[in-house]
Amino acid sequence: MSFAEIFQQFITEIKQTTWLEFIAVISGIASVWFSRLENIWVYPIGLVNTIIYIFISINGHLFGEASVNLYYTIMSIYGWILWAKKDAQQHHVVLITFSSKKEWIEELFFFVAFYVVIFASLSFLKNHFAPGAIPWADAFASSTAYTGMWLMARKKVESWYWWIATNIASIPLYFVKHFAFTSVYYLILLVLAIMGLISWQQKAKHAKA
Repeated sequence: MSFAEIFQQFITEIKQTTWLEFIAVISGIASVWFSRLENIWVYPIGLVNTIIYIFISINGHLFGEASVNLYYTIMSIYGWILWAKKDAQQHHVVLITFSSKKEWIEELFFFVAFYVVIFASLSFLKNHFAPGAIPWADAFASSTAYTGMWLMARKKVESWYWWIATNIASIPLYFVKHFAFTSVYYLILLVLAIMGLISWQQKAKHAKA
């Protein structure tokens, strides 16, 4: 496919974007923006995004992404509670920190475990129910997102590395599935994730000092 054909497909699909997808994209961008600022509004606004994308992903046979957004929904409630928790002096209990070497190993195992399970599940679905599924790509985007969300709830700087990987994988994945506006959305999230990484690194270094 030439660049002109890709561009034409992009324009056509942008015009066909539903209002539901527009709402999901806008709420998703706002959620990541609040996350970068370490603002608790990341969770209530994020819930709007994840619930809509469960529906969108299922319709597009992106079952791994659908499972991710269901997981996001559950983890958003967990993260909301965790971020709101304060001690007797009204200081937030969970602070932005770097992962230790042990935690890095745990994160990698977490990612690999989810990748294997999701890949196997999607391969089965592709062979029996959903021929349009893309197991390896969907599993990668999904498992990196699972890891990123888990770490974000614990305010780990490394969560942004996983979000960056998720966004890079999701840009072509959704474009191929004819969700051009969502593909652009993940491009915007990629930029915000890089900004978030820099911001959280600075905060973690300041807190450590």
